[in-house]
Amino acid sequence: MTTLTRSELPPQSWPVDATARMNRMYRYQRHIYDATRRYYLLGRDRLINELRPAAGETVLEVGCGTGRNLIQAASRYREARFYGFDVSTEMLTSAISGVARAGLSGSVKVAHGDATAFTGQAVFGQKLAFDHVMISYSLSMIPDWTAVIDRAIASLAPGGKLHIVDFGDQRGLPKTARTLLRRWLTLFDVTPRDDLEDVLIHAATRNGAGLRFDRPFRGYAQYAVLTMPGRPPAA
Repeated sequence: MTTLTRSELPPQSWPVDATARMNRMYRYQRHIYDATRRYYLLGRDRLINELRPAAGETVLEVGCGTGRNLIQAASRYREARFYGFDVSTEMLTSAISGVARAGLSGSVKVAHGDATAFTGQAVFGQKLAFDHVMISYSLSMIPDWTAVIDRAIASLAPGGKLHIVDFGDQRGLPKTARTLLRRWLTLFDVTPRDDLEDVLIHAATRNGAGLRFDRPFRGYAQYAVLTMPGRPPAA
């Protein structure tokens, strides 16, 4: 099994407290994470289906965890290049092993990093602008989640897209189901971001971007695609 060590990682991207907390949570869970989360992290496959990166385009996943999304996307879109990072080195150990088993080490690169302060230079050692950035069920676990959105948008190339799926406000579910779900999520330090749409509307307005937002599965999830304006025409 591949183990990620601190000496292999850029010192700028070592958020000690968050890494320790996430490693405690996922040290053992990572071995069953993908088998169990498939039943309630709804909308991830839709996100992957709608990526559709062109040949040579770059895709970044913020909070890549075990690498499940990266592996599925890279297996489908063979001519794109994929990057991912996570604050948990335990999860990254699983991601590295999974990418290698899938034979995707040449097209998928993962690293350790803090989503609230991400830059391509700090995490991957090079200046990068991404054509697609995906954030799948990570915002609800990061206290300063609006900073994550800001960093993700700042990392997009002109015309790039930010794809987000996460827990919603469950507005279409019975009240008892909503209450029980919220209580259960707190056991995993998960807080649905009920004002995500408002935050993205402001971000889109600020950046002159387009925004598509909806709440699938009766509001169980929320799904968004923010599209940055393209390159200006050549003079």
